[in-house]
Amino acid sequence: MSGAVSAPWAALPTVGVPTAVVDLDTFDNNAAALLRRAGGTPIRVASKSVRVRSLVERVLAMPGYAGVLGYSVAEAIWLVRSGIDDVVVAYPSVDDEAVRTIAADEQLAAAITFMVDLPEHVDWLAARHAGHALRVAIDVDCSLRLGPVSLGAHRSSVNDAGGAGRLAERIAGRPGLLLVGMMFYEAQVAGVPDAKPGMRVVKRLSNDQLHRYRSKIRAAVEAHAALEFVNGGGTGSLHTTRLDPAITELAAGSGLFAPTSFDGFDDLGVEPAAWFVSPVTRKPSAEVVVTFAGGYSASGASGRSRLPKPVYPEGLSYFGQEGAGEVQSPLHGKAARTLGLGDPVWFRHAKAGEMCERFDEVVLLEGGRVRGKTPTYRGEGHNFG
Repeated sequence: MSGAVSAPWAALPTVGVPTAVVDLDTFDNNAAALLRRAGGTPIRVASKSVRVRSLVERVLAMPGYAGVLGYSVAEAIWLVRSGIDDVVVAYPSVDDEAVRTIAADEQLAAAITFMVDLPEHVDWLAARHAGHALRVAIDVDCSLRLGPVSLGAHRSSVNDAGGAGRLAERIAGRPGLLLVGMMFYEAQVAGVPDAKPGMRVVKRLSNDQLHRYRSKIRAAVEAHAALEFVNGGGTGSLHTTRLDPAITELAAGSGLFAPTSFDGFDDLGVEPAAWFVSPVTRKPSAEVVVTFAGGYSASGASGRSRLPKPVYPEGLSYFGQEGAGEVQSPLHGKAARTLGLGDPVWFRHAKAGEMCERFDEVVLLEGGRVRGKTPTYRGEGHNFG
């Protein structure tokens, strides 16, 4: 993509300790690529895939992006108090203290939306209402259902128009709750690479099924409330989800960093923008080096695909019996011959924002040079789990 820095490692020749790096040129190009795939439908920024407040704000300043899809109620409070005025928390919460804080604060209550999919969620929130209406959205299961088989994320209990309508009626009947939105996240389309065997068929069938029932479910909910938004999609499905007239906005975040888990998508149009760099601390033989730390495995089902990928210098691999380690990561390959003590090895994380949980700050590159540093959530003293 034009404007991207092809060799970011040239801008950061040495590091003494593991360091996180984001190339702003590529980050901005990726943000523009996601907008093109969205085709004019607004994108809500998925904060868990970034976890750097200044970078979330950078994206929100771009026309076409609007609001945050957060992952924690406590995070939402912090973001709103930092100046962001629209945060939808994507997951149900039982954080009693945080919810009561919002219920007692007019500004917070007006800016933060809670997610529900159970009657118990509704009753729990209603019991904490304290003068200011709490905004609520319904999360709808988007798994592909083929007879008894369900392919997708195991999350919401709402999977048809009848269930959605009953939950909407319950919300509408609770004083202090305001039903304002819905979310449809098709994990098996948005988050699984096309290159995985059988996934192109799964995605086609999923999209066909979703296009048939999203409007019916939305209509069942709108019989009880006027909705402000209907959210859908993710980085890997912007181009298909936007075609559904039931959707009013999209969500994306991972594509901004483009971790390895998104390498196998067709025509995604994004490039790696985030890395961590770890120095060589040992060289037991000519073709073996050991970097300090690096065992930053991604969440999800365990396996080699969850390990960070060494990308520079090219040609380094893990040992099968050791993998990436907590305080040392042995790597082998001919490229090790060029490395000595203190030389940097660049890695890409398997997932996007999870990398930032390991670092207090991110080094920012722009125009092939280091332009400064910015704190991560952790660096600002926040750990939202």
